[in-house]
Amino acid sequence: MTYASPTYVEETRIGFRFLATHTWQHHVLRVAINDLKRLIGDPLPQGGVLLDVGCGQGRSFRLLREAFAPRRLIGLDADPHSVELSRIEAQREGIDVELHVADCARIELPDASVDIVFCHQTFHHLVEQEQALAEFWRVLKPGGRLLFAESTKAYIDTWVIRWFFRHPMHVQKSADGYLAMLRTQGFVFDDAHVSLPYLWWSRSKDFGLLERWGLRAPPPPGQREETLVNVAARKPMERA
Repeated sequence: MTYASPTYVEETRIGFRFLATHTWQHHVLRVAINDLKRLIGDPLPQGGVLLDVGCGQGRSFRLLREAFAPRRLIGLDADPHSVELSRIEAQREGIDVELHVADCARIELPDASVDIVFCHQTFHHLVEQEQALAEFWRVLKPGGRLLFAESTKAYIDTWVIRWFFRHPMHVQKSADGYLAMLRTQGFVFDDAHVSLPYLWWSRSKDFGLLERWGLRAPPPPGQREETLVNVAARKPMERA
């Protein structure tokens, strides 16, 4: 298959199938979107243009429509097969979405044309991360939002993820590394707009089973390797 990105790392069969499951939509996507809504605070932005970068098989579309009611919803993915499955998912849900087979590092949209960029569990698949982030910045309007939810190197580099999934390991970053990258690009956010979820499915050794059984207390922030980072960032308004 020909992908839109020359550096695309093809997913495993089991990984591709997992992204179509209820588990992915309910326990990963839904949880992340709810957390990002909390980080934005009230009122949530409504209407406008929402770009879902790395939209995969379209399982986010209904959740994004319910949360932000975009006037125009755009999905982008480098994998043509994923985009075709996104089209089927949108039709099944009755959602009007504009779909593109495209590289996140080369987005064919005009400057300052998007109100929200939603980037969920996409960056750890990208080799050209700085270029992709620069593209997010370019297409966002001044005052636009980047909703960024990502797994860190501490999770991607675990045995279970290496066994079942495939990623470009040389570009993986810590939570602090992703936050620094966002700030270097110019995105603004403070501590109230960042969360570091420590969800059971992101635990590196036992998926949190010992804690769920009451046999061990969860490590507090600052005494653990963070596995997830969610950020509700903003592109600053242009100065007069």
